[in-house]
Amino acid sequence: MSHQPYLHNLSGVFAAPIQAWADAAGQIRGTGAQGVYCSDARVISEAVVLVDGVEPEWVSTQTTGAHRVSYVSFLRANADIADPLVSFTRTRSAAAPGITESFEILSALDEPREFTVQLNLAADNSPVETIKRGDRSQTPVEASLDGWQWRDEDTSLLLSHTGSPDVVADGSTVTMIWTVEVQANGKAEFGWTATAYDGAAPMAAPATPPLATPSVTPMAAPAAPAAEQARVARLLHRAVSDLNGLRIADRQSPDDTFLAAGAPWFFTMFGRDSLIAARMLLPIDTTLAAGTLRALAKRQGTRTDLRTAEQPGKILHEVRRSETTFNLDGSLSLPPVYFGTIDATPLWIILLHDAWQAGMPESEVRELMPHLERALVWLRDHGDSDGDGFLEYLDTSGQGLANQGWKDSGDSIRHHNGELAEGPIALCEVQGYAYAAALAGAALLETFGHGDGSPGGTPEEWRNYAHAMAERFRAGFWCADADGPYPALALDADKKPVDAVASNMGHLLGTGILNAEETAAVVKRLMGPTMFSGYGIRTISTTNGAYWPTRYHAGSVWTHDTAMILSGLMADGYDAEARTLAVGLLTAAENLDWRLPELFSGLGIEEASPPIPYPASCRPQAWAAASAVPIAQALGQLLN
Repeated sequence: MSHQPYLHNLSGVFAAPIQAWADAAGQIRGTGAQGVYCSDARVISEAVVLVDGVEPEWVSTQTTGAHRVSYVSFLRANADIADPLVSFTRTRSAAAPGITESFEILSALDEPREFTVQLNLAADNSPVETIKRGDRSQTPVEASLDGWQWRDEDTSLLLSHTGSPDVVADGSTVTMIWTVEVQANGKAEFGWTATAYDGAAPMAAPATPPLATPSVTPMAAPAAPAAEQARVARLLHRAVSDLNGLRIADRQSPDDTFLAAGAPWFFTMFGRDSLIAARMLLPIDTTLAAGTLRALAKRQGTRTDLRTAEQPGKILHEVRRSETTFNLDGSLSLPPVYFGTIDATPLWIILLHDAWQAGMPESEVRELMPHLERALVWLRDHGDSDGDGFLEYLDTSGQGLANQGWKDSGDSIRHHNGELAEGPIALCEVQGYAYAAALAGAALLETFGHGDGSPGGTPEEWRNYAHAMAERFRAGFWCADADGPYPALALDADKKPVDAVASNMGHLLGTGILNAEETAAVVKRLMGPTMFSGYGIRTISTTNGAYWPTRYHAGSVWTHDTAMILSGLMADGYDAEARTLAVGLLTAAENLDWRLPELFSGLGIEEASPPIPYPASCRPQAWAAASAVPIAQALGQLLN
């Protein structure tokens, strides 16, 4: 039976579109997700080092950032001495377009010593989706001394080295052997590089400067404790490093940088993920938002296509090099450019408005106004497929995503008794996004102008749309149980509330769709013990019939989900509650090596300390890393 590989015990380096995954000691053995990747293929499945015929004895991993990791081992150079007097440090770094490893042998022996260091490489061409679904078969490639083409003439991998190794190629393997003499109390340094290039991949390395880590100073009185300020600074440092490892550009729009969704499976353009992450980062950077908006606008939908889910004005879901099949029976097989998302389009509109408000140059906003109007047309004419006034989705291709909100797994939308809901599905948070997008669109149209007969409508029409949406939502979505009223997770095919108590309701905060009384009810429900774990907000309540703390969308805690909720809390004036959530995520980060993962277990802080990883969670992941910014804000830290 095939299973998606676990990632939580692996170590990686990242510089999109390049990444490398190894075991904790730095060896790459080709098992699970281990390997060197370029774009959507694993190009090296094995990189194993032996010293004098045995593997070095690993003792420590030193992580400099997303781009660089060192693995410290010791060599048993003298059987008569217990002290580890010879160290072997393997430093792996990622920098487009390749992976470099440097080796250092450092000796405290009082006599010279010769060492034989052997590196075994295996050439590969395994598509990322086959690795993700747990297919253990590999696609060996004929290797040569200097490199190889792993797929076709558009791909190339070149090998180079320092030092003077003997290099032998045999089938799909390349062996490098260095014989080095280390002087008494001396050292030797040498290494190798694999430079990989895929000219047909849709995404490429960015040409723009990296993000700078913001400094933090208390912005609230009384000042935050110095220890907390230091913790926030450490989280931001790690987060910005991870975000820089995820920066990427569309080959069609090389000057427009955005964030790939996450490593290892989603090293590409994802509409929803890139938009949410860019919005979180607005307090420290608007250029990433501008690049994200432009890159997605250049691929905005122009026609109706059931297979790709494209519609005029729609913002896409994801882009790949070729059709991607994620399961063995082929029931989930996505075309290279896939539009199956219900929320990316309103999120694009919201980001354009918020980036303008945050300082995006008005000339750049004005250039995107035609795309805004097309997005508003989609909101009005296509997002509501049955005319009931709500945005809903249903995969009609038979091979696309069954669920098309941020909880996009096939079993994520459930009633309180745990039963799956039948589509079409109208998610609660998407109606909040639509409400906020309508008002954002009205403000942009009013400021930047619209002509008579403009297809995007008038500001007044969009304000009326928002008002009507709020009234419809109030009438159709609210449920009640013994603990009081709350918004349903969704409406199902029969327009009945999907009555799960779920984190989705938290995304309504800050949109304006809720009145003061409704906001208070949502806040109370989210902060209660069935939803707040102490680390973050669970995706569904512990009272749900399907709750399990490590169920992907039905019990776990997602970092960005909690961060979006705390942002909404701050927007609606619930600063104390926002701070509580921020402290929870900061505590989780401190116990997870300061890298907030995509998701982790929903077990409460009194049940699990440190938090239990979700073993297949992506890390780094764009919106999880970007969550460091709203966490800092909620804790009263000024970013500059």
